[in-house]
Amino acid sequence: MPVNQITIIGTGHIGGSFALGLRSGGFRGGIVGCDRPEVLEVAQARGAIDSGISEPQTAIRGSDVVLLATPIGAIIDMIERIGPLLPPESLLTDTGSTKLQIAERARAVFGQDAGRRFLPGHPMAGKERSGIEEAAPDLFRGAYWIFTPLEAQLDARAREYMELVETTGAQSVTMDAVRHDKVCAWTSHLPQMVATALGSVLLEELGDDSQALGLKSRGLREMTRTAASPYSVWRDIALTNSANLQPALLRLEQHLANLRENLKTRELEQEFEKANEMRRRLERSSQ
Repeated sequence: MPVNQITIIGTGHIGGSFALGLRSGGFRGGIVGCDRPEVLEVAQARGAIDSGISEPQTAIRGSDVVLLATPIGAIIDMIERIGPLLPPESLLTDTGSTKLQIAERARAVFGQDAGRRFLPGHPMAGKERSGIEEAAPDLFRGAYWIFTPLEAQLDARAREYMELVETTGAQSVTMDAVRHDKVCAWTSHLPQMVATALGSVLLEELGDDSQALGLKSRGLREMTRTAASPYSVWRDIALTNSANLQPALLRLEQHLANLRENLKTRELEQEFEKANEMRRRLERSSQ
């Protein structure tokens, strides 16, 4: 069952990059974008999409795959709005950064056919700035694209879509939705909250001191890069993964308190040793 047409609802940074990546990877089928008219105009001008339609119910017509590349709240809403309108042979999938609540909505909409009709996905890629202007064909090259299938057995359409994803340079990984949300809380969502908190406290303390900010270190630049990420993107992540993110933040608070209380003791050395070991393991895992 070849994929002859794909509809991407949300043709911004992620959706636009996926479209450009598909073209770069050799996809010759049709790509329909669905977004605001001004976004679709840019996406079409950049060659990301063949046509643009602002109404989702119309944009999905004739597509073998429909990708929801919007914020999580909109993904959950869109599953309910367009899911029942898709023919049984079409696959609905998404790019949401949390998976459990999205999977639950898909099961509620598709019932016993959910595992065949919907494939939850999450590309572990992106920049701190959003929008079609930031889209790039190589965004997913070398990145993991996580799938959390609702059933152990994938059908032909899902497997074909996963193969298309890999033409963008991404590497497919599958895991359980519960594990996904917990792991991402620690490896993705917690780092974002750290960068946000650091950026906020620095603004309060040094925001008006241009000399101090001009002396920024490499560490400061690296740790505050994602502080530029918009709240509109992270709001739904925090809402749908608070059960995992809250305990992660609490653990971090405890370690920060330990650092504060032991700046003059050898306890500080132990924290550095554990951090050094974590970094070594992270580097080995990427080799």
